[in-house]
Amino acid sequence: MRIAVNTRFLLSNYLEGYGYFLFETLRRITRSHPEHDFIFIFDRPFDKKFVFGKNVLPVIAGPAARHPLLWKYWYDVKVPVVLRKYKADIFVSCDGFCSLTTKVPQCLLVHDLSFLHYPEFMKKSHHLFYKHYTSKFLAKAASIATVSEFSRKDIAKQYKIDDGKIDVVLSAAKELFQPVAEEEKQRIKDKYTEGKDYFIYAGAIHPRKNPMNLLRAFSIFKKKQKSNWKLVLAGRLAWKYKHFVESLKTYKYRDDVVLTGYLDEEELVRVVGSAYALIYPSFWEGFGVPVLEAMKCNVPVITSESSAMQEIAKDAALYANPADHNDIAEKMVLLYKDESLKSQLVQRGVMVGQQYSWDRSAKLLWQVIIKAIK
Repeated sequence: MRIAVNTRFLLSNYLEGYGYFLFETLRRITRSHPEHDFIFIFDRPFDKKFVFGKNVLPVIAGPAARHPLLWKYWYDVKVPVVLRKYKADIFVSCDGFCSLTTKVPQCLLVHDLSFLHYPEFMKKSHHLFYKHYTSKFLAKAASIATVSEFSRKDIAKQYKIDDGKIDVVLSAAKELFQPVAEEEKQRIKDKYTEGKDYFIYAGAIHPRKNPMNLLRAFSIFKKKQKSNWKLVLAGRLAWKYKHFVESLKTYKYRDDVVLTGYLDEEELVRVVGSAYALIYPSFWEGFGVPVLEAMKCNVPVITSESSAMQEIAKDAALYANPADHNDIAEKMVLLYKDESLKSQLVQRGVMVGQQYSWDRSAKLLWQVIIKAIK
């Protein structure tokens, strides 16, 4: 069988979201199924590390699809050419988009419908594209996958799709995320926070991730506790970050906020694993991988009571209303004061973390791929 895959999110400079999912699942699937040929379709020059084996043929089909007009051109013109040329039996796309012009069966992965629930957190042109085409993509797909039961129900409800057509493949944390030794923790604190303890947020700086309410919550924490603790934000500045950056300039506790920028995987593990707790107050997530990553590092978690996070973290996290910075601050204070609670969350997090693995996700995705051609 010849399996063509949309790999435009396998970017060597940064792997986030779709890219991480692709890297971990495709690496396993291609190696577990040497009897099949895989055609990886890139939209720009690629890193050879993404060619996982002899059964992987990388193909560049430019131009880089970076905005709606090029998305439409890439999926409906460039991708079908590749599918015909290499006689693909199926096309797999894990970014929520598929081709509307090919007759090749397609397996579509939709991570979440955040564009429907929080359109203000997207560029207007992007939102209009998603709003107009998502129903068409879902109708075109031979099989559909998503990463949580929450998203499965949301997709089924919003687009009136039979539950049986949507399968949950889950996501996971990288094996790299493990507890950090005490000596290494101190080294990381010395490097980033002048030796002080800190809360961490891990992920892109983006309005949907709720950085402004995180700052407000941190202010309340600092006022109440008179603490020298820091807040570390580990991630790149993604979209609509200017307001956040400008706010930091006049933020009372700006000297206690550390922006690390994008970190490579090894450094991110060390920075997350050295934190007192992860604060992940995102308004909407289809899964919430940073929550699991922290748990794998024995770091307790405060996250949002909305969308998929409660399903994923179960009883191993504290939950706050992401729209209420006072609630987020209350949970920060509670965790700061209660070492026993922290230990309980860490222990529960270990148990929850063991329930997710990329091996399992890859096997589940493979089942959905096969389903598309039956």
